[in-house]
Order: sequence, then C-alpha cells, then structure tokens
Amino acid sequence: MATLTSARRLVVKIGSALLVDRQTGLLRSEWLLSLAQDVAWLKKQGTSVILVSSGSIALGRGVLNLPSTALPLEQSQAAAAVGQIRLARAYEEVLAPHQITTAQVLVTLEDSEDRRRYLNSRATLETLLSLDVVPIVNENDTVATDEIRYGDNDRLAAQIAVTVGADQLILLSDVDGFYSANPNHDADARRFDFVEQITPEIEAMAGDAGSGLSKGGMKTKLMAAKMATAAGCDMAITEGSPLNPLKTLENGANCTWFTAKLDPQAARKRWIAAMKPRGAIVVDDGAARALANGKSLLPAGIVEVTGDFGRGDPVAILDRKSHRLGQGLSRYTAQEAEVIKGRKSSEIEPTLGYPGRAALIHRDDMAL
Repeated sequence: MATLTSARRLVVKIGSALLVDRQTGLLRSEWLLSLAQDVAWLKKQGTSVILVSSGSIALGRGVLNLPSTALPLEQSQAAAAVGQIRLARAYEEVLAPHQITTAQVLVTLEDSEDRRRYLNSRATLETLLSLDVVPIVNENDTVATDEIRYGDNDRLAAQIAVTVGADQLILLSDVDGFYSANPNHDADARRFDFVEQITPEIEAMAGDAGSGLSKGGMKTKLMAAKMATAAGCDMAITEGSPLNPLKTLENGANCTWFTAKLDPQAARKRWIAAMKPRGAIVVDDGAARALANGKSLLPAGIVEVTGDFGRGDPVAILDRKSHRLGQGLSRYTAQEAEVIKGRKSSEIEPTLGYPGRAALIHRDDMAL
C-alpha cells in the first residue's frame, strides 16, 4: 500500500466542488483549514507539496452574481479574474499560521506544449520547492481560450506532476476511487484498489459523470493516470470531501491507486533519450568526466556547437572523438551556445548582454 509520507514530492488536485459550496458560492472554510493541517503535516515529514486547485470561476461567479449555468467565455474569464485573487488569498491565510509560504502559479496548455515554456515552468517550480514554498497552481482561465486550455485540472495536475518529477499525484474527487461502472447508477459496480495497467477494458469502464461544479469526469482522470504513470508517478483517486482528506487517505480511506512502472527520474531520462536531437554539443575531457560524475554541463566545458536548435530543444552530447555521451535539453539557443562556449558561468551575462542560467544543460534534463 502506498503511503503519502514516503513521497519526496506530492501533487494534490482539488476540485471546485470541494472548495466552494454549490448553494452559497462561498468557500468551505472548515474543509480548507483541515487541508492546510494536512499540508503542514506532510511538510513536517519532509514531503514537498504542490496544490493544483480549481475554484476561481466558482468563487468569482458568486461574487458577480452570475448564474450557475454554463457561462459565455468572456463571463467565465471575468469570474476567474475576480475569483482567482480570492482563491490565492484563501490559501495564503490558511497556510500562513503553519509558517508555510505560498505562491500562485497560473499556466495554460501552451506552457507545457512549448518546450521553452515547459523548461521555464519547471525551473520556477523547482526553485519554489527548493525555497520550501507551496505552489498553488491553476489554469490561467482569465486569458486561456479553448485552443490553449487543458479544460480540466485532472490533466493539468498530471502535467504538473510530470514537470516536477513528483512521486505521487492525489486527485481529491467526489468519488472514492475508480469503479467498473458508475456506482450511482449500477449497484453491481466494483471499486478497484489498484490498477497496474490502463487497458482498453479499463478505459471502457470510465464514464463522463461529474458534479455540477467540476469539469472532469472519470475519463479525464484516466487520462491523467496514463500521463502520470508513464512519467513514473503513482496516482490515487479518493473521496475528498471529509475533513483532513490527505490524513484520511493515509489512514486507509477507500481509493484506487494507479501504479507506475518506473520512478520519475528514470522515466524522464527515457523520455529525453527518445527525442530526435536538433544539434550537437562537443565537450572537452574535463566536462566529460564531470558529466560522468553527475554534474550539469556548463558553458566552460564546450568546445563546439553544431545544428540549429532553440531553447528547450534536445541536443546530442559528444566528446572530442565524436563518441556520443548522451542527450539533453538545451537552455540556450545554438547561437547563444556558440557565443558563450568555453566561458565561465560568471561571464554569461556580460557576454550575452542579459542574465542567463549557469548550466547550458542541467543534469535533470540530461540522459547519459
């Protein structure tokens, strides 16, 4: 049985129906306070926590007295703009008494599809976690249109889990796991404790039913599970409405765990290694030894740059004899790499004329 306290990094998805009372349009304050207690408990165990939270539109529509029915895009975005500031403030207020600093991170689907934005998002989240901050992530509903939307926070949460290399993803839901059929309509529906592989038969069991405030049904949760487990992240679906939902899960509440075959780091390395390189970086002997010892690739160790690649593109890493050492995602364009090759990290800004990252390829973005 998986335990939350064993996770190095944990992503928790919180739906609108858990946060916002459907009748009043107000926050469920007692529930949110109990969630903050759970987050503080996990952090004391040494687990980094990221919250992916819905709720901005649901909160905003109540403030603006908008109907509970489907809203036109411009009204949804207006509601999000009003609700998001209240949502961020609510999390700040419940976590501050536990001496926990929060950060608001708003993203769109484009931020994960564009490799440069993906790396920037990853670097920001990594830095926040290193500073012991709890990021509160939500889709940027104020600016997102259908073409650049996730549309549900199940898949957004899975993408965040992939981005930060999380060990576990918890979807706090209105059901206590994955069933063979909709338990509200079929008395013979059976809940799965574990799903080791998402087969076509498993996918056929998923329905679209969801609550009035949430957008994701079971199909989106299965999509999230496929994404997360492929990246080495275990995922659980559990009932989120009880107080202290994470401790309740840890203490044996009903749930379904979708289990990953690889750990997050191994899965990420495999993903990077499978990409088609857009160029190559030739390194000196000292850099080759440093890479073999688990170090990042710094500009000082580069002797040659070939190809036409952009930031975030995969590049092959070669030694002086053209032996392939591995592959990684470049934090600089080919033109920038050419200019800073052989230079110390302290010389990057004076050379380029603007600040840059110390490593050309970070060790976490490298497969050797």
